[in-house]
Amino acid sequence: MGTLATVMAGQKIRTFNDRFIATVTGDIEDVNGILKITRINVNYLLKLPDKQRDSAVDCFNNYIELCPGAQSVIGCIDITHHLHMEQKE
Repeated sequence: MGTLATVMAGQKIRTFNDRFIATVTGDIEDVNGILKITRINVNYLLKLPDKQRDSAVDCFNNYIELCPGAQSVIGCIDITHHLHMEQKE
C-alpha cells in the first residue's frame, strides 16, 4: 500500500485515509505437510476525481516493480491485486 501511495503522490493523487484503503486476504495451505502462504490478494479502493483516473491506472500498473514486499515473495506466493476507483472531488 505504501509503495502505491508513494507512486501516486508523485502524480499528485491524494491517498489520505478517507480516500485510499486496501483489503488484503490470503490462503494458507498444507504443502507436503508444511503450512505455507500460497496466495495473497490485495483489493485497493481509491476515491479520486475523474480527471486523475488515467494517471491512477498508470501508477497501479507499474508500482509492483518498485514494491519491496511484493518483490520479496513473487515467485513463491501468487499475488493478485485490483484497483477499484470511485468518484471524489
